[in-house]
Amino acid sequence: MRVSLKKLSVFSVFKFLIFVFPVNAQNPDPWSEMDRIINNITRPVFNEREFNITAYGAIGDGETNCSMFIKKAIEECSLAGGGRVIVPAGKYFTGPVYLKSNVNLHLEEGANLLFSTNPDDYLPMVPTRWESVELMNYSPLIYAYKEENIAVTGKGTMDGQGSRNNWWPWKGRKAYGWKEDTPNQTDSTNSPALFAMAEEDVPMEKRLFGDGHYLRPQFIQPYHCNNVLIEGVTIINSPMWVIHPVLCNNVSIIGVIVESDGPNTDGCDPESCKNVLIKDCIFNTGDDCIALKSGRDRDGRNIGVPCENVVIQNCTTRNGHAGIAVGSEISGGAKNIFVENCTIINPMWAIRVKTSSMRGGVIEDIYIRNVEVEKVRNEAIFLTMLYEDKGEYMPTIRNIYITGLTVRNGGKGGMVIEGYPESPIRPIYFKNVNIDKADKSINISNGENIKFIDTYINGQKIN
Repeated sequence: MRVSLKKLSVFSVFKFLIFVFPVNAQNPDPWSEMDRIINNITRPVFNEREFNITAYGAIGDGETNCSMFIKKAIEECSLAGGGRVIVPAGKYFTGPVYLKSNVNLHLEEGANLLFSTNPDDYLPMVPTRWESVELMNYSPLIYAYKEENIAVTGKGTMDGQGSRNNWWPWKGRKAYGWKEDTPNQTDSTNSPALFAMAEEDVPMEKRLFGDGHYLRPQFIQPYHCNNVLIEGVTIINSPMWVIHPVLCNNVSIIGVIVESDGPNTDGCDPESCKNVLIKDCIFNTGDDCIALKSGRDRDGRNIGVPCENVVIQNCTTRNGHAGIAVGSEISGGAKNIFVENCTIINPMWAIRVKTSSMRGGVIEDIYIRNVEVEKVRNEAIFLTMLYEDKGEYMPTIRNIYITGLTVRNGGKGGMVIEGYPESPIRPIYFKNVNIDKADKSINISNGENIKFIDTYINGQKIN
């Protein structure tokens, strides 16, 4: 293609260059930014002291309530300047675990923490988020608030014991054990009441839920924490979202296995976090495997903290809704997201960016490369501003680059891109993308500056 730049306006030249050479103008090699982010994420370091929970009275018989013994070990470890709280082989029944600064909760091989399914055990209420809205609610199963240098590590297992007999029926769906004429989270005094409070700017400390409101707790939630590590452990049967760091900085999630097929059991949802590494993990979930979030609707806009500087490497996702998602609770925005060398197996969508004019926010600078997708049930790539609710807060999605994506079975459709006429999704760059066995090819509505290089759907080259 030969174009005489002398005949073009300055604005036209700029548009031409961005279309033909779609790179971040401030950083011509965005993947070097990924390296910088990784280098800035430091693992927390702990003293070599060890505090074995059995020395405090814990018994690994699966029946003795070990809550107080675990609590005492953590408190003494923190007071001593930190170290490792050891959970040895055995089954330890417990209520919620509160992590304190400089403590590494380490589960040895063969260790199993069995969490209570009695909601009363997760009171008193704590500051948390539920579906990305701030409130006072049940404590997450493992929780930390304004702590530093904390970790959950080891080769052991943590079992939330969520099932169709507890926690999951609160979703309000018969498939998860709910029965007619029993309460659930969608009743007017529960999640609708919470969302209304957020729209009316009711202070978080007055958004009192917990007992009688059926809003399920998350499994692991560090809240307003710095230097967080979750490594090696297996996490199963969560009540709701599994790994949910909120307003944290410097988070590493490495070599974790998540198995939870209940409702809304997202595998890993960093929310309004900065500097996050998710690496070498396996997620098999009942909802999105990995989803980046930053607050819902007015709450998210008021707080205004994006999810930024996130690196996802060498992960495998199975089943669930999206393999890797951004949104939908993304009102605070998201930026500088890097995904590489991942395998996605049999989700509804492989890559999904979802927001709406109720959410608002700016999603920008998403870089994806070298991803293998075995099969999807809906679309391989779904970029939408039309997710669920409509409102007055026009979202922005811009600067998305996908290279080296292979989809062996493209499901109902290869790609869907849908923005608003007043806010088209742009620019989008595809290179070396190959989607086979898709019922439909591509559907674009209000997308601009879309560049296809060596991109094929069902063997047909997309131009």
